[in-house]
Amino acid sequence: MKFNRRDALKLTGFSVLAISMLPRVAFAARNSLRSLRTGVQPNNKTRLVIETASRPSYNLSYPTNQLVVSLSNTAANSGITPKLASGSLVTSIEQSQAGDNLKLVVNLRKPISEISKSQIMVLEPNGDSDYRLVLDFAAGTPPVQKSSASEYGSLPEYTTTTATPTTAITASRKYIIVIDAGHGGKDPGCIGKGGTREKDIVLSVAKKLKSKLDTNGFKTYLTRSDDKYLKLAERAAIAEKRKADLFISLHANANPKRDMKGFSIYTLSEKASDEEAKKLAEAENAADKIGVEGFTQFEENIRIALSALQQHAVAEMSEEYATGCAKSFKKASITQQPGPDVRHAPFAVLRSTVPGALLELGHLSNASEEKLLKTSTHQDKLVNAIVRSVKNYNFEV
Repeated sequence: MKFNRRDALKLTGFSVLAISMLPRVAFAARNSLRSLRTGVQPNNKTRLVIETASRPSYNLSYPTNQLVVSLSNTAANSGITPKLASGSLVTSIEQSQAGDNLKLVVNLRKPISEISKSQIMVLEPNGDSDYRLVLDFAAGTPPVQKSSASEYGSLPEYTTTTATPTTAITASRKYIIVIDAGHGGKDPGCIGKGGTREKDIVLSVAKKLKSKLDTNGFKTYLTRSDDKYLKLAERAAIAEKRKADLFISLHANANPKRDMKGFSIYTLSEKASDEEAKKLAEAENAADKIGVEGFTQFEENIRIALSALQQHAVAEMSEEYATGCAKSFKKASITQQPGPDVRHAPFAVLRSTVPGALLELGHLSNASEEKLLKTSTHQDKLVNAIVRSVKNYNFEV
């Protein structure tokens, strides 16, 4: 069973500390605070997670030995007691309401440097969690006072600088990516009206993706490099065995509505985000039933790992990658299936301790998209978008 360098978040016990809270101001606000918590990350980093009912709009400032997070159009919540991890830089968190804005004063043991963009995430709702603003920081030289603004809004005291995203080239070691070409062998997957088989399309894309990621300095493995049938648990086990930092499962979709087209991206959740996601997961999971021996049960160590997935760490890392991947696809002008950027469902192939996502590259049930998915040009376009998403993913969180 794999425990990577970011599992400290899952294993850290939270101790509850009392803080002084001001009463909630009675006014109408579109957003509200749901929870506050901290964790301890590798390399002496502290993680602050601010959970809100809807997507937060925020800015940051850095008074001496403090981090101030201002959330616009947000109501305070006096019923919240922050969960503060032992060993983090945070000693307490105070709330105050200023009109429509909520001010969170995070008191620190030591001053911190400006938090770079690569250390800031806004995660979509997932399972039992709402929107989460995630900030990672370490002790350092306090930023110089400025009056300019960043993309996060007007900062009253300091501005946040931009940092280059972490990539395999600049890292101390090569990050390991496991690429899973879905289906294979006696399981063809979806078959388009023109006879195009899902297993062939995704294997072609997987091989191209491996080559491009290797060129960009990553260490990559394929779950299958030929027309071979694999159980879903076997695919997840390969990611575990390789001690992967990221798992990407490639698929092509089908829909009763022949005009439906576009990519969609999924992460693991025990509860599907919508009925379509539920049906897709059921269809993908049914691939195991093709084997005469029936549905393979997970080995004991994998079953144990599933409990870890219910922790926030792996789920949040998967969400972060999936969200970035959707942005990369849209930036490349690849058609998106109508709906949210990231959906969630209980995909068996994603059940491991490795952060990952399932990418539906398009619809073979759509005649025009079937033809498109067969072309080398479009496959290269898909590969380039995925490579960009991997390079922009923050492996060091």
